[in-house]
Amino acid sequence: MTNRWKGGVLWVLLCAGLGSACSRELDDVVKVPVDQGPSHRLEDPGDWSTEPLAACPVLPAGSTSAACGTLESFDLSACSRDSLGAVRGAGIFNLHVIGNDILTNDNSQGTGAVRILEDGRVFQDGVPFPESRLDESTFFVSRGGTLQDGRAYRTSMVGCKAEGATRLTGCFVNCLGGTPAFQGTFELEKVRRREGEAEGSNLELVGEGVVPQGTVADVFVAKGHAYVVSLEDAFKGPGGLYVFDLADRKAPRLVKNVFFPGDSYWNGVWAKDDALYVASAARGLLVFDISDPANPVLVSALPSGGGVNVHTVFVAMDRLYAMAISPAPVTLIFDVKNAREPVLLGRYADPSVNPSVASFPHDATAWGNRLFVNHWRAGLLVLDVSDPANVVKVGEYVSPRATSHTNRWHYVNNRLIVFEGGEDWGAHVRAIDMTDPKDPILVGEYRLTPGVSVHNMELKGNRLYLSHYQHGVRVLDVTRPSEMKEVAYYNTWRATDRARGLMFYDGAIGVRIPDDGYVYVIDTSRGLLIFEEVE
Repeated sequence: MTNRWKGGVLWVLLCAGLGSACSRELDDVVKVPVDQGPSHRLEDPGDWSTEPLAACPVLPAGSTSAACGTLESFDLSACSRDSLGAVRGAGIFNLHVIGNDILTNDNSQGTGAVRILEDGRVFQDGVPFPESRLDESTFFVSRGGTLQDGRAYRTSMVGCKAEGATRLTGCFVNCLGGTPAFQGTFELEKVRRREGEAEGSNLELVGEGVVPQGTVADVFVAKGHAYVVSLEDAFKGPGGLYVFDLADRKAPRLVKNVFFPGDSYWNGVWAKDDALYVASAARGLLVFDISDPANPVLVSALPSGGGVNVHTVFVAMDRLYAMAISPAPVTLIFDVKNAREPVLLGRYADPSVNPSVASFPHDATAWGNRLFVNHWRAGLLVLDVSDPANVVKVGEYVSPRATSHTNRWHYVNNRLIVFEGGEDWGAHVRAIDMTDPKDPILVGEYRLTPGVSVHNMELKGNRLYLSHYQHGVRVLDVTRPSEMKEVAYYNTWRATDRARGLMFYDGAIGVRIPDDGYVYVIDTSRGLLIFEEVE
């Protein structure tokens, strides 16, 4: 067969053996015209380039008497030092670091948040640098200490060029025992609204509910209530479950919170019938009885025995998929015909994932017997789950330096389009034609500024809703996947909100559309935000 199968034939083959478990899901298929065929294949360079960001290397051993990690240990001769004073007091930046060995090790990079104050103090992820020097020609920060084995360590960053108060590039070194152990370059991009944007456009904020503790991570709406889960945070307190009564969406009312000692990293939530499912890093899948929607009661933690770190959950018909990070990276498949008593049917650990690469199943969506699993560095996997005890991988899409994080599917003119997003510097939305899972085709992309990552997404008709961290909520018209167009937005991020600038993953983090005319968004500092759907 080819990727020119007619839609009706494709549905029958994909749903064979599922019966009624597939019919309702495929009733929601949206058929709209597109102007490009499968031959419209784009090259994928990845989210960010591996090229060094600045020319300020650590001086070679023997060429200087300066101690490793001091300002004098860097060669700044090629830098624009007279530009560096512009960033003093500039506020909050997102940080991206790239190790010099990135060509052989895709993991030698990272992200963070940096706050630069007027008095010259600098914080990374909320922690101050004990040593900092900021003036008209210098940007230098450093921290260090002593390991248990007595060896000294030191991490230092030096600026090389500033582009006004909005961008800074430079170099870093990690010293161990007075010798460079790891070095590379970095970039800082100031967190701010995109040029010319107001607070919002074509997206109206209806109501807002404060989450008093933790960092919110996900939301699900059912039975007239919003169930918000949060993560434990050193600055914001323990994580848990918050229940909001939505009788008045202009003023959602917090009616219940649930906390368990030693179990306060809850990253995902879903509901079906009288059951609420929570992804727990300590005890796996938590099952709550919500027959009384305002008072969830814990029924069980699965798999039995505990110790499983479940990161997200996804429910399609009578199947629940739980994506676990550890002790092994596996996707757990449950039968949830009886919603409050899930039965484990099978588990899938991808055998092709390189064990030396940090990868794990992060999120998933299902279309009939196909399960699309975002497997971080391993990319987007396409699994045949018709037999949960014998799952078979039938395709994959792996972008360079992938951090595949979330996806939603869209059936367009007899073609299956999967919208996929990562979670990294430069992470954005890809539209991938996966009608033939063995030959995925990148047909479109939606990118904003590289320093702000996309996070979660939901699809309603031809509207793709994005929670886009510091760029807030973005709504795309995806009628033509090759030409995704932004039709609405709302900037949820404000520098004056509590606990801003503590992490790269800050701002609009979760989004749900429960088909009640509203869009529910959670922001890491503001909590629950309710908007009217975009027409």
